[in-house]
Amino acid sequence: MNNEYLTVSALTQYIKKKFDYDPYLSKVYLTGEISNFRLRKNAHQYFSLKDDNAKISAIMFKSAFNKLKFTPEEGMKVLVVGHISVYEPTGSYQIYIERMEPDGVGQLYQAYEQLKKRLSAEGLFTKTKRPLVKFPKRIAVVTSPSGAVIRDIITTARRRYPIAQIVLFPALVQGTEASNDIVRQINRANEMGDFDTLIIGRGGGSIEDLWPFNEENVARAISTSEIPVISSVGHETDTTIADLVADVRAATPTAAAELAVPKLEQVMLDIRNNQNRLMNAVFQLIKQAKLRLQKLEESTVFKSPQRIYETYTQRVDLLTQRLIANNNQNLNHHQSEFSAVDNRLKLVAPITKIERYQQLAATYQMRLVQAQKLKLGDSRKQFQLAVSSLDHLSPLKILARGYSYTTDADDQLISKVDLINQGDNLTVHLSDGSVVATVNEIIKDKREE
Repeated sequence: MNNEYLTVSALTQYIKKKFDYDPYLSKVYLTGEISNFRLRKNAHQYFSLKDDNAKISAIMFKSAFNKLKFTPEEGMKVLVVGHISVYEPTGSYQIYIERMEPDGVGQLYQAYEQLKKRLSAEGLFTKTKRPLVKFPKRIAVVTSPSGAVIRDIITTARRRYPIAQIVLFPALVQGTEASNDIVRQINRANEMGDFDTLIIGRGGGSIEDLWPFNEENVARAISTSEIPVISSVGHETDTTIADLVADVRAATPTAAAELAVPKLEQVMLDIRNNQNRLMNAVFQLIKQAKLRLQKLEESTVFKSPQRIYETYTQRVDLLTQRLIANNNQNLNHHQSEFSAVDNRLKLVAPITKIERYQQLAATYQMRLVQAQKLKLGDSRKQFQLAVSSLDHLSPLKILARGYSYTTDADDQLISKVDLINQGDNLTVHLSDGSVVATVNEIIKDKREE
């Protein structure tokens, strides 16, 4: 026995070769439940598959994953085909999945349900449906140019409403390129902009055949179409995403054409019936109008129109009298108020105060004049008394009583004998004149001694 020790890498490479060359592991059909799944956009997908007792790691490369018509989900039970190998860095074995489909239901059905659920959540199925044009002039039809759909639509439309123009927008209705072709023709019809109705149609087939009408891009093109859309895809039992998004669903192409156009014979019959009803209605209106006119002509208004004004004239007179009486009453009332206000105003008017003060000033002036006269009389009496008193004290009065006074040559008053000398010439003043005398002798009074 070889006791040589192996490296881990060598052992792992040996085990990996065992897995890669094992014919039973080169293609394995496996069923299990998806676990640890997290969607990685535009990348390889890593998750696990498990059942009640075991678990295996799984990888699905981007090229294989992009071919799936559905999106794997956590817990989804799936059927996968792939091969088993070992991932050397971790030494773990895993399944490399090449194909996968839901277990229990088909892959397309699973994708259909997922897209239906998502678009329903966005409200594409419940948005307000656009009404179809009742009398269309041009109808666009997106379908295969070689199928029976376009023939049924043209036949039915020409039979029912030949004045409508049917325009075919040829498109692939089956295969991987069909959805893009259908979307392109829907957009083209909208860009032309002169169509009243758009029909999208295809005959019956399997779910794979009808699958382009379950693609998301077709559903969104129908939803954003400015032209009302009639969807007629497959048989009556087939319900595609396009049927749910369209404004109207038709069970067959013939039904779609019947929905798109009215029946011209019925339209003409309706027009004639409406014309008759309109004529009858107009005649009735004219008849009723004539009756009303006749009634009006016989009415008092037109026969004796002056009677209408008699009552109003009387009312005008009465109202005029009331108006004059009210005006007079208001005038008297306002005049009384004016007089009262005028009297109050006069009492406080400045001219009244001035007159009153002028009267007071005249009274005070008269009293002042009287007081001045009394004062002047008293003053005059006092003055006369003073004059009389002064007159009694006048030197002339004294001189008149026989008294005199003497002055020297210098006209100085001589009051004492000591002021004169013998021989001096003195002047003696009397009441009626003066006498110049010469002093001969001086006799001094003994009392002075």
